[in-house]
Amino acid sequence: MSSPARVRADACPGVFATHDAADGPLARVRLPGGAITAERLRVLAECADELGDGDVHLTSRGNVQLRGVTRPGLAKRLTAAGLLPSPSHERVRNVLASPLSGIHGGIADVRGLAQALDVELCARPALASLPGRFLFAFDDGRGDVAGEGADVCWRAVTPSLGTVLLAGVDTGCAVPRADAVDAMLAVAAAFGEARGTAWRIAELADPTALLPAGPREHPVDRPVRVDPTVGRFGSAIGVAPRFGQLTAAQLGVLADVAASAVVTPWRSVVLPGATDLARLEAAGLSTDPGALEITACIGRPGCAKSLADVRADAAQLVPGGVRAHVVGCARRCGRPSGAHLDVVAEGGGYRVDGRWTPVSRLTEALVRKETS
Repeated sequence: MSSPARVRADACPGVFATHDAADGPLARVRLPGGAITAERLRVLAECADELGDGDVHLTSRGNVQLRGVTRPGLAKRLTAAGLLPSPSHERVRNVLASPLSGIHGGIADVRGLAQALDVELCARPALASLPGRFLFAFDDGRGDVAGEGADVCWRAVTPSLGTVLLAGVDTGCAVPRADAVDAMLAVAAAFGEARGTAWRIAELADPTALLPAGPREHPVDRPVRVDPTVGRFGSAIGVAPRFGQLTAAQLGVLADVAASAVVTPWRSVVLPGATDLARLEAAGLSTDPGALEITACIGRPGCAKSLADVRADAAQLVPGGVRAHVVGCARRCGRPSGAHLDVVAEGGGYRVDGRWTPVSRLTEALVRKETS
């Protein structure tokens, strides 16, 4: 695939370069590996409550967003809390890691690798010019984040050895865990030199040209599987905020029940060591995996392009075994990477699997899809 001709610059939002949404400036805060301490959760809660719309919104890359940030001081507060270690690199600190690694399942413990990559990334000035869409990932062997379409991913095959995936494809390039960070940054640097107008590695004609010379194993088509991240498992509790949206008060509850948290790419939050299930549920934080079946973009009034109040409509749907993403326009913002049904606003209703459906019959349409 050749690089497409770009008519505009990469405009992924950050804290210093916000997105001008219909409900005010939107600021995105990167959380490498989705990891965040309780203290930093409280800082985010205060920023959302005092500077934004009162909520923190989870993203499909394990990051967070604050909307309606109309008052000054956000960058200063986040920097003081350690959430902005490098102003020049803030938009390129996109790093996924298997959220349950070291907690439940997986072949290797990849905890710490995302943070190690973040430190090295921020220490290399040339990498600050990577596109904001560029994505790193560390998969502990279960195959969860390997399916998220990262530009470069290290996937464990033993506790100490993994292979490099480029744009989701196993290259057969074997790399020890100890060398994973350096190998991934080397690929990113090579992409930076060769990318032209490309934003993602998948846009290059030959992505494997980015790999270092040397012997490679035969690539293996390993399965992609997302283990449930909501409920009780091992020594952790996972919760699913409605549509990935957390109030400042709910963030405070998360900070009270666990010393740290992991934001997942599926808009759930894993709380290692948490035990107070009753308090989480009392705060409106579901521990039912079915709560992640229905997702939605921000819709009206937050987005000027949306044709509907998407979240109000999606809130009426009853989960029934079909993963559905409800959106306000054909851009399908926030859509999950895995198999799902697109429910797209159109002409006073929604188009579901090619058929126009009124809002009152959306649940019926999803049930019909499940049984078809």
